[in-house]
Amino acid sequence: MHVRAIYIVLTILSFCPLAFAAGDGGGSADLAAQVKALQAQVAALQHRVELNEDYIAIHNLQTAYGYYVDKCEWDQVADLFAKDATLEIGLRGVYKGQDRVRAYLHKLPSLKYGTLFNHMQLQPKIDVAPDGKTAKGRWRAIMQVGILHRSAQWGEATYENDYVKENGVWKIEKLHAYFTYYVNYYKGWDQGGDPPPGPIPGFPPDEPPTETYKLYPDVYVPPYHYKNPVTGK
Repeated sequence: MHVRAIYIVLTILSFCPLAFAAGDGGGSADLAAQVKALQAQVAALQHRVELNEDYIAIHNLQTAYGYYVDKCEWDQVADLFAKDATLEIGLRGVYKGQDRVRAYLHKLPSLKYGTLFNHMQLQPKIDVAPDGKTAKGRWRAIMQVGILHRSAQWGEATYENDYVKENGVWKIEKLHAYFTYYVNYYKGWDQGGDPPPGPIPGFPPDEPPTETYKLYPDVYVPPYHYKNPVTGK
């Protein structure tokens, strides 16, 4: 039953015990129990609706991130992060706090003639905490990075992110992009991979990488934030 319809039914039923309170042979008690059960059902449905709305908001948040990154709109990207957020891209280390995230982003290239910087956000796996205040998400970014007549590369990054509802608005609390492959477009991945983007000169991270790993052709599976939905393992 639709949540609003249940509310209407509850409103009607709430007056019934008054009408049949006398000489109903216990009928009002049964009705009160039914109303109580319906109230519990409404509360459960309302909670499910809120969690679904949270899922959509987080999906839109991460998708917006991808579009802003595509166009190198770094302030737009930084505004998506929580005040105490962290950012870890590949093996460049961890940058802590929204101000440092913003400073890091402004060290990246700007969009200009002959520059391609696409980051497509795919395969979302979003899990909202029961209290609706935090969430985790796993995404896959397919990247096209190139500079006219100089370089062209394919790449893939698996995101394992944390999200937080800050003042009623979902924001990125932790963004961790694990690079899994980075290959020369002209050579193809059958010829092996390129190293990931290196450290930013003169702009060291606040902390070293939380994990060290090798990219394709080596094999590395970024850790999952969730259990298998079938086996629970």
